[in-house]
Amino acid sequence: MKILQIAPLWESVPPPAYGGTEAVVHLLVEELVRRGHEVTLCASGDSQTSALLQACYHRSLRTADDIELKALFSWQHCALALKDAAEYDIVHNHAGEEVMALSHLVSAVPMLTTMHNIITADAQFVWDRYSGYYNTLSLAERRAMPAVSGGIFAGVAYNAIDVRSFPFQEKKDDYLLFLSRLSPEKGPHLAVEVAKRTGRRLFLAGKVGELDREFFNSVMAPLIDGEQIVFLGEADAEMKRELYRNAHAVVLPIMWDEPFGLVTAEAQACGTPVLTFNRGAAAEIVENGLTGFVTDNVDQMTDAAGRLAEIDPRACRRHVEERFDGPVMANQYLRLYESILRGRAGQALDKAVVATPGHGLGEPARVA
Repeated sequence: MKILQIAPLWESVPPPAYGGTEAVVHLLVEELVRRGHEVTLCASGDSQTSALLQACYHRSLRTADDIELKALFSWQHCALALKDAAEYDIVHNHAGEEVMALSHLVSAVPMLTTMHNIITADAQFVWDRYSGYYNTLSLAERRAMPAVSGGIFAGVAYNAIDVRSFPFQEKKDDYLLFLSRLSPEKGPHLAVEVAKRTGRRLFLAGKVGELDREFFNSVMAPLIDGEQIVFLGEADAEMKRELYRNAHAVVLPIMWDEPFGLVTAEAQACGTPVLTFNRGAAAEIVENGLTGFVTDNVDQMTDAAGRLAEIDPRACRRHVEERFDGPVMANQYLRLYESILRGRAGQALDKAVVATPGHGLGEPARVA
């Protein structure tokens, strides 16, 4: 199969540190190439890939501090990515609404858009006029979608990680770990509350973006004492694996309906249980009582922290290997590609793609 993969220009593929979408794109592309598919990746020029790399700009926009109008570069990236789309069997769009807005110019080639982000009020204008296919990252994301008049729902394909690259370890240290963006919706202040109630040390590792700077300075900074509550900054790939493998548990008191959450899968791959709130896809990624605890509030999470000895690290690893490894994700997307090319997507949902015990979604169809 000849496949065009379009990544956002904002971060390189794979990302050096933070960048969930780009990490998933890299994993998918490498697996597709390994299986013999002819893949072109449209991404920043500093990306690393086994596919044919097509780049309109030599580095990611995140690192381009000398550019003032970065959105113009992003639009150019999307336009050039679609320039030769007719040469491919299918276009897989990971770059969101910009590519969707241009998709009408290449309507002869089927396009699958993966919903890496939620649909905002402004973005709905594009979604209502989109005539291609889309998939969600979880059942929860599908259920939470606003009503849109465009697009054909193709199915659910969970995000994945390269499980082999995450070191498994049974024996754990006694610290808790929060590893994510330090923003209000990720709940780092609530992770601090859990740590203080349990008397455990908490390591905070994550990016502080410009939009989150005020929250960090006013809310988080006063909580960080360098002893019990320690801020480590943004963790690169090596550092986060070391933190995961030794942590007593990863604490993720998310305050929004996150479509997936790679940190949740990464922690479990290292044999580390996850304490999380029942928001978004959390209950689809964490097996409550088996690989961690899915709770509703800080009181419940604190109580669950006292039950972590019940969790078998091997069960955590096995769960991710079976559900969220790279080859599993590639299988899911290949099924979606094939159903789209056969004209069957949107008519019957392949149950192998959405193999989540205890959940049901019904028949996918054009959203009206």
